[in-house]
Amino acid sequence: MTKTIFVTRQIPEIGIKMLRDKGYTVDVRDKDSMPTQKELIKALKKKPYDAVVSLLTDTVDAKLFEAVSSAKIFVNYASGYDNVDTIEATKRGIIIANAPAISTSEAVAEHTFALMLSLAARIVEADEFVRRGKYKGWEPMNFIGTDILGKTLGLIGAGRIGSQVAHYARGFGLKVIYTDLKRNDQIEKESGATFYATPEEILRQADIVSLHVPLMDSTKHLINAERLAMMKKNAFLVNTARGPIIDEVALVEALKNKTIAGAGLDVFEFEPKLVKGLMKLENVILTPHIASASDTARNEMSRLVADNIIAFFEGKIPPNKVN
Repeated sequence: MTKTIFVTRQIPEIGIKMLRDKGYTVDVRDKDSMPTQKELIKALKKKPYDAVVSLLTDTVDAKLFEAVSSAKIFVNYASGYDNVDTIEATKRGIIIANAPAISTSEAVAEHTFALMLSLAARIVEADEFVRRGKYKGWEPMNFIGTDILGKTLGLIGAGRIGSQVAHYARGFGLKVIYTDLKRNDQIEKESGATFYATPEEILRQADIVSLHVPLMDSTKHLINAERLAMMKKNAFLVNTARGPIIDEVALVEALKNKTIAGAGLDVFEFEPKLVKGLMKLENVILTPHIASASDTARNEMSRLVADNIIAFFEGKIPPNKVN
């Protein structure tokens, strides 16, 4: 019998074609909007699907597993999988895999730098100034920004993405310091980064703090009011990891009160909603969770999704199995 796969939202065609070329039936949800769990359950009950491709905006838990008990593999079209109840999946004998594309690290690192540079040069403020017709000619005191050459970049998390950010930082003449659960010899050798044992040491020293840790119980609200107060008043905070790592209510207050100079956020605590007051602040740059949205990265992720499913159906261990 032909294997059937359900994809909760459109992903790049390359992975879909790989699956169809194998003779599998692939059903892709025909709406671009973010599905509710109720909508997904209804869709999954239509057929005895053998595999499901989920997105990080889908809550993959016992209710979803129950709705499609025939599916023994769920592949998350994302490098992370904090939206998936892996413990429940393991109990049910369901394999969970993800799509940690190597090129995703490069895309996210580039976006991280785009946010850093935009904050330092006040690009977004200046762009809006021009668009509103306020530009009347060159002024010596207009939108004076901050140099990043010679400044200290503090990385909280030095995995694949953090290491790539450190690699780019060297070209910009930044001093790199970092913290992680363990030392990263490669980042120290290649980028001259200095290890510190705690986030507090990073926050107190860095001119720019960039977050690159996964979302877990231990990292939720890692950046809170107390830790924001440790940062330099002229420091920037950048988050391209996961929204709940920052207590956004505390961040809004810190930005309002100029406890820190500014922030660049690609992810949000209550995504897609923003906490009250965040959108009105001029010293924050907001992008809609697009750090990994390069064509190279997204195509590679699509290929990895297909690779995992094909391997599973062929009796092999999926290359990106996480449970």
